[in-house]
Amino acid sequence: MNQPIYTALKVNNEIELCEISDQECKHLIEQALLKERISFYIRWQKPSFLRRKAPACVFCVNENVIETAEDIVRAICDEGGYAVKFLMRKTRNEYL
Repeated sequence: MNQPIYTALKVNNEIELCEISDQECKHLIEQALLKERISFYIRWQKPSFLRRKAPACVFCVNENVIETAEDIVRAICDEGGYAVKFLMRKTRNEYL
């Protein structure tokens, strides 16, 4: 049986860019990333017993666009005074 070469490759090049808890800021970042044609996904943090703050989400982007995405997030958060926590680490997803 012939399989394409790429099916044997493990692809995991997503970076956890930042953590945001403000919904307005989340929306602004989504719109800016889409405008710049940057692919992303959002992973929601599970609330814990000790963490009773607003639900936080983590923006994950491809490592090839990390600098551009970081610049966009910094510009939005600095201008609007939003709190942001930059993570800049590989995602812990296991696909294979």
